[in-house]
Amino acid sequence: MRNTASFKNEPYSRLRRAKNIFRDWFMNPYNLLVIASIIVLLFFVVVPLLEMVFTSFQVDVKDVSRIKKSAAGDWTLYYWKRLLNSVISKNMLYRPLCHSLLIACFVSFFSIVIGGILAWLLVRSDLPFKRFFSLAVIVPYMIPSWCESMAWISVFKTPNLGGSPGFFSFLGIVPPDWLAYGPVPIIFVLTVHYYAYAYLLIAASLKSINSELEEMGQMLGASKILILKKITFPLVMPSLLSSFILIFSKAMGTFAVPAYLGLKVSYYTISTMLYSAIKQQQTATAYGISLILIGIAAVIIYINQVIIGKRKSYATIGGKGNRSNVIPLNRSKIPVTVIVMLFLIAGVILPIMILLFQSVMLKLGNFGFSNLTLHYWFGKADPNIYYGTPGILRNPVFYSVLWNSLKLVIVASILATFLGQLVGYVISRGRHTRSGRLTEQLAFIPYLIPSIAFGAMYLSVFSVERSVMLFGHKVTVFPALYGTFTLLVIVTIIKNLPFSSRAGSANMMQIRTELEEAGKIKGAGFAARMMRIVFPLSKNGFISGFFLIFVAVMKELDLIVLLVSPKTQTLPYLTYYYMSGGMEQHANASAVLMFLIVFLSYWAANKIFGADITSSF
Repeated sequence: MRNTASFKNEPYSRLRRAKNIFRDWFMNPYNLLVIASIIVLLFFVVVPLLEMVFTSFQVDVKDVSRIKKSAAGDWTLYYWKRLLNSVISKNMLYRPLCHSLLIACFVSFFSIVIGGILAWLLVRSDLPFKRFFSLAVIVPYMIPSWCESMAWISVFKTPNLGGSPGFFSFLGIVPPDWLAYGPVPIIFVLTVHYYAYAYLLIAASLKSINSELEEMGQMLGASKILILKKITFPLVMPSLLSSFILIFSKAMGTFAVPAYLGLKVSYYTISTMLYSAIKQQQTATAYGISLILIGIAAVIIYINQVIIGKRKSYATIGGKGNRSNVIPLNRSKIPVTVIVMLFLIAGVILPIMILLFQSVMLKLGNFGFSNLTLHYWFGKADPNIYYGTPGILRNPVFYSVLWNSLKLVIVASILATFLGQLVGYVISRGRHTRSGRLTEQLAFIPYLIPSIAFGAMYLSVFSVERSVMLFGHKVTVFPALYGTFTLLVIVTIIKNLPFSSRAGSANMMQIRTELEEAGKIKGAGFAARMMRIVFPLSKNGFISGFFLIFVAVMKELDLIVLLVSPKTQTLPYLTYYYMSGGMEQHANASAVLMFLIVFLSYWAANKIFGADITSSF
């Protein structure tokens, strides 16, 4: 029987044990990193998202007169009824939504087919010139899709829709209007751009598959088609579905290409309608459209999880090493090589050459050599040419914008990659815990939000200072950051967090926990283990992740088009400004220079540091 003293001391002992457990939990650096990650993600992801949801149900000041018996800030279903069930619903939502779904489905299908075939040829076959092809096929990832649409217009533009004629019209061959504008060119241009995403994902998956699995099929007498169908295809199924989600979501939310190739023939998509609503200051309606896009993306992801089910993890790397023997193409080698080369010339090299050629045309529509000039590159100001705007390399405004772009790209890429490595560490080390899964889900949310809607969301949150009273003191929650470089950095980091965190997670999962445990046994603290073990071993992955974000940020337009100010303009925005103002030669010159910066930077990093964005994907 327990004595009275021990019975009386039992509550105190339980309290002390609870305090010790609580103290030990908070003294664990990993747990502090988890808390910090969740707080940052809640503040910069969930709160702005909730702000967008609440705004779609609140009466705007300018609509008080339209909504009877209401005041600004009251709860209302007016905007959702107007969007879903009114006389303008068809033109505002349903027709553009159908256009976007049509485009997204076709682009996803064609991109996966092209990207998958190229990935298999470059990873699994004995296709020649692999080093050249492996770099050439990812060039579309380095070119903004709207630059490719500029090249398409310069070739297929027809005089029927006004403006200078395109290349075929100059030769006397007038293309049909449906080939110049509308869904066909939008699907083609986006496919040529997004197949690179499918290639990167599928190639990374194929590299992890041991070729012995396919060799066993050959030994049993299976044909190449049967091996692809029964062995290779099931193993890369997760990558195929991931490619579909990535491309489908991006195609649904892209703005610039449908704007360039669709608006002239009144072919609206959900993204151009969203942009129009934001420009017309219909904020609540725009947020409603954004939430519909997010809902569609969520449904697609759910279907993906249902299809994969318990097979979402494949053991493709064993303890005996990972052999990757090539499959001979035999008599098909030469024709396949020619087809791949022609595709790359038509889809990759030709658009860049078109932009370069058009940047040296004195007058648009005249493709003769006598019309060539370097004025738009090096020319001095001439009042008779485009309002006296000098060539881009003589324009001080251009250098200021270029510096803004480089500064944004470098700062945002470094911070996004570093944050992605930390979040990836939390996800990889806690993938079997609730905290790790919660961190992963929070980091993935920005991916669901279209770039232009994400920018508008941050514009709403950071346009004015928001503060609360805490213990009698005014505490700023969201500072007024509109028009500042800081806002561009923050929105760029958070929007690219899904990519940087996934790259960081994949990087950290390659580092065995035994190495950290050995350091811990030797008495190394958490910070020492991170600095001396984890970060040095993840150096190559960090560099590859950095350039994954670097390329994405350098060409970003949709995300920042609503946030830039005259002092914070970037190169993509300046190119868009030139194009919108009819200064197409200046726009083409800026686009070519932007591509050269990205391509040469990645090429140098690949040669010097071994950077490989395929591994990050």
